[in-house]
Amino acid sequence: MSITREFLRHPVLTGAIAPSSPRLAEAMTAGLGLETAALVAELGPGTGVFTEAVFAMLRPEARLTAVEINPRFAASLRERFPRAEVVTGSAEHLALSGVDVVVSGLPWTAMTAARQQAILGAVTEALAPNGRFTTFAYAHAAWTPPARRFAALLRSRFAVVERTPVVWGNLPPALVYRAALPVAMGRNRRGQPAAAAA
Repeated sequence: MSITREFLRHPVLTGAIAPSSPRLAEAMTAGLGLETAALVAELGPGTGVFTEAVFAMLRPEARLTAVEINPRFAASLRERFPRAEVVTGSAEHLALSGVDVVVSGLPWTAMTAARQQAILGAVTEALAPNGRFTTFAYAHAAWTPPARRFAALLRSRFAVVERTPVVWGNLPPALVYRAALPVAMGRNRRGQPAAAAA
């Protein structure tokens, strides 16, 4: 399955023209507690570069749900990763709860503000109170208005957000965002309903 071919066929659905590198996959999966996670969700797995890195760290009994909008990629992922539950659909319809880690390969800078908000809202609702989220942005686009809007939105939805140095061993070079302690709508930072927190 060629990501370049899929990009040319569906440039809006496929945000990358080349697969992510092993170095970016390593940066995306480091420091998330995947070794002890019970439930992980991956959004926009594409050709499965991050999926492979995640499975290398997960315990055998852990579950991984992958949400992929491109049906060709989804079919390929089901063949390559029989342990994964692969859902063909859009990330804003993520229907999970108590997720320990969400790994995202989604093209945030290609999205409208409303879609960024909808997907990140679904992520924070799906995560456990101490859950973690990781995603990346291409370095050359990090200062564009959509990228800056997403970074601000990320900071509004998580108590802790960090950005790694640029991963130069990727085409194009990229940086990774890691976020923890989701602040979901209708829930305080300890995971209790907002009404009960008063």
